Amino acid sequence: MTTSENARKWLWRWRNNPLRRRDDLVEAWIVLAVWAVVAVGGTVSGLMTAHAALDVFAHQRADRQTVRAVLLADVQRAAVARGGSTDRRMTSVSWMTPEGATRTGRTLVDNGLKAGAHVTVWQDGQGRLTVAPPTTAEATIESGSLGIAAVTSFAGLAFDTGAVVRWRLERRRIDQWGLEWELVGPRWGHKTG
Repeated sequence: MTTSENARKWLWRWRNNPLRRRDDLVEAWIVLAVWAVVAVGGTVSGLMTAHAALDVFAHQRADRQTVRAVLLADVQRAAVARGGSTDRRMTSVSWMTPEGATRTGRTLVDNGLKAGAHVTVWQDGQGRLTVAPPTTAEATIESGSLGIAAVTSFAGLAFDTGAVVRWRLERRRIDQWGLEWELVGPRWGHKTG
């Protein structure tokens, strides 16, 4: 098949053709519009989501800091679970906020530590315990994944909307064909054979 034949095959709905119905042309424009919306809207939504996630992760890295905390109770060694072991346990710790106030809370620490031992924990700008912020590499990977999820969701929504519109057009064509057949069918009363 030559290139011009391929082009004719793909663009048949736009060609002037006595068999082309108005709905065929509408459907061709709908397909083109859906692809354009997916290309432009998907790119924009993916980039916006990825940049927003990167901003959130950068804010977390700027806001969170490590602080030395003191264990308030002994951390018992956990029994080895079948198929693995537990390296960390939840326990109470005490630490100083950036304003100098003493706070207590619960966090995960290594097994086998005694009360009074010093551990490093993460706190946010208000002095609350939190988890470590993602590294730059982790933030890049996660924001990229979120961007891809946004593109996929947007594309799915656009394709589903286009599919519903095309389904309605197809139902309309079938109904029109049925009406036309009711008009023409009785004229074909002559039976062969």
